Amino acid sequence: MPVVRASEAVVHDLHGVRFVSYATPRSGSKELAAWRGEIPAGTKATPHTVTREEILHVLSGSLHLTLDGTAHALTAGDTAIVNAGAELSVENPTDSPASIWVTTSVGLEATLQDGTRIAPPWAN
Repeated sequence: MPVVRASEAVVHDLHGVRFVSYATPRSGSKELAAWRGEIPAGTKATPHTVTREEILHVLSGSLHLTLDGTAHALTAGDTAIVNAGAELSVENPTDSPASIWVTTSVGLEATLQDGTRIAPPWAN
């Protein structure tokens, strides 16, 4: 399907974050996955390592991104490039919600610090 309407997006919730999935193999994408992440105010980070490159673009609000141990303050309009194998965490320490647009290649998996491996449906 070449067009995914907002009403057709699939919603997933994990670790207090909402992932609104638009592009996956289920919706017709063969190589890329794309979603909007909605990060509520006060959300704490869940560090994880990714198997594929991700591009995170802040749509609204402010976020704290830690990438391989280096902290970054991001605001609307900022973009972060997360290379495969990098450890990242995203949190929203503010009192306002934030949203990001994320794009990656289909097949991304994440490993949490406790060794749990996740193949998120919004990226597969």
